[in-house]
Amino acid sequence: MRLVYWNIRAGGGKRAEAIGNQLITWQPDIIGLSEFRGTPASQALAARLAEEGWPHQLQTTDRRNPARNALLLASRWPLRRRRIAGMPILRDRWLLAKIDAPAPLSIGVMHAPNFTSPHLKYPMLEAVVDIVARWRHGPAVIGGDTNSGLRELDEENPLGPSFHREYAFIEDMGRHWADAFRHLHGTRREYTWYSHRNNGFRLDHVFLSPHLSPRLTACRHDWGVNPQTPNRREGLSDHAAIILDVEA
Repeated sequence: MRLVYWNIRAGGGKRAEAIGNQLITWQPDIIGLSEFRGTPASQALAARLAEEGWPHQLQTTDRRNPARNALLLASRWPLRRRRIAGMPILRDRWLLAKIDAPAPLSIGVMHAPNFTSPHLKYPMLEAVVDIVARWRHGPAVIGGDTNSGLRELDEENPLGPSFHREYAFIEDMGRHWADAFRHLHGTRREYTWYSHRNNGFRLDHVFLSPHLSPRLTACRHDWGVNPQTPNRREGLSDHAAIILDVEA
């Protein structure tokens, strides 16, 4: 079973067709997209994915505000939204579903706000930690753009103690569930987003419940390739995708 989590940046825009091509090339079974929108570009991407083999979809877009960042979950297998106590109140940035795969599992997609909205970001991070700490619902994965990382290990140039709550989130998550990338690659340094000063950060994470982490066989970051800008790292998005392979 292959899963892809990817922040596609501002709904995809003119890159949406190339983003769709890349997703089809990767051939995942489950796709979780953040910065998906209700805009024509994003909706065309969702429709194309449905036609190409991912017909089961959930999205958190707001029809009244289609340009607002939201989430898309697309699957080869039937899925249904799952609601449990204590979920984040940012319903456009949090989605939890049960996937009726050959080996059923729960999938969470998240997109944490950045540090400029602390009143939204930190309650969301705390809610997600609480969910994994009391999880009793079988195999599960939660991932996406967390806008967080470990001090020094997940950043080229540390930004100082003002970001300690983001570091604490990653540490707290790791106490309960496995960080998929670290589970397989230890302290390898890789980055999934770069600032305008070209300072790298690993902001995108996937966490696996104890039921699922022993079945993880591969996890990698992939920027994909836009044929129109083949030599540009951010040709498809300013975030790298996370691609996981899990034994069914």
